[in-house]
Amino acid sequence: MAAPNLATSELTLTGRITTASNATFLGSIGDVVVVYKPIAGESPLWDFPQGCLAHREVAAYLLSQVFGGDVVPHTWLRDGPLGEGMVQLWQEQDPAQNPVDLVATDLVPETGWKYVLEGRDENGRMVALVHEDSPALRRMAVFDIIINNADRKGDHILAMADGQRHGVDHGLTFHRDHKLRTVLWGWLGEGLTAEELDGIDRVSKGLHGGLGRDLADLLTADEIAALAARCAQLRLGGQFPAPSGQMSAVPWPLF
Repeated sequence: MAAPNLATSELTLTGRITTASNATFLGSIGDVVVVYKPIAGESPLWDFPQGCLAHREVAAYLLSQVFGGDVVPHTWLRDGPLGEGMVQLWQEQDPAQNPVDLVATDLVPETGWKYVLEGRDENGRMVALVHEDSPALRRMAVFDIIINNADRKGDHILAMADGQRHGVDHGLTFHRDHKLRTVLWGWLGEGLTAEELDGIDRVSKGLHGGLGRDLADLLTADEIAALAARCAQLRLGGQFPAPSGQMSAVPWPLF
């Protein structure tokens, strides 16, 4: 049997993901399992234009392909049962792995993990937000800086059995103003690796070629100019930047 055409074959809804803030559905295209987010189901936001979140999700995927590391699963725009929307290949994550976690402050691992912050849980106990210290998660943290991700929650990181880490839910990205909110602050001040710098360089170069042409259909000229400026600033600094501005540096809720 021929593989289905992911752009034109029938998209059938099989369920709804009720934990999402926007209308999000599980579906299938032939035997391919996908996530479908129709533009018509996007909730209005005060700081992002209405009806643009699906485009930003696709833009994040296109940029991740140039940046490297397969950060974002295959994502594209197409028509569906509820109109045009974002479609993304479903990823079966490993439930035994937690790349980001809340642990008692006296139980923070000494190696292999990065400390982000601490506070009190609903029972008044001191807990710490930590994340694993892995190349895959570092790559995602750099990617988030570039795309100006305003909503990198812990549950937006999918841990795969082979050690790969996929990022999902990239609707709140590419704003021209600084919006970075993430749980991945553990490398603050550390120098970027040669591989990470190469990824930034590929994006900067791509903005003057095919990547720039593709993003022009999804983002505004001001947003693309701000993207280029972030790449240049990050490349010049050569390290993970510190939080800046008056807004919270982490999303809420954290997961």
